[in-house]
Amino acid sequence: MRLAPRPDDFAARREHLRALSDDELHAYFWELANRIVAPLVEEARTHTSPAIERSVLARMGLSSLETQPLVKRLAEQGLLGRGAGRIVAELAEHHGVTPREAAQALLAGQWWEEVQRDAALT
Repeated sequence: MRLAPRPDDFAARREHLRALSDDELHAYFWELANRIVAPLVEEARTHTSPAIERSVLARMGLSSLETQPLVKRLAEQGLLGRGAGRIVAELAEHHGVTPREAAQALLAGQWWEEVQRDAALT
């Protein structure tokens, strides 16, 4: 199967971009990129599973003995859709610890109020 050659209409298609500065082009690029990935982000938010979240945490350096109870607790609290890795990463950054240390703190019962409060804000 041979496709017909595409007409060269680059000049016409880029006309609306000609007057934009580099900063405006940069902002426009990221606006378009965010619009493109928005459905993927929503899909990930609404279609995760405990297995996926355990896998994410394992890639962050947690053992299976740590991921199992942490994901279970996040699921029980209705927070799994927020992303286990995101929760752990945000806590780690906020408290200046490694992701594994943040996860261990959660497993020890610490910072859950903070996690719940942050979840309520988003």
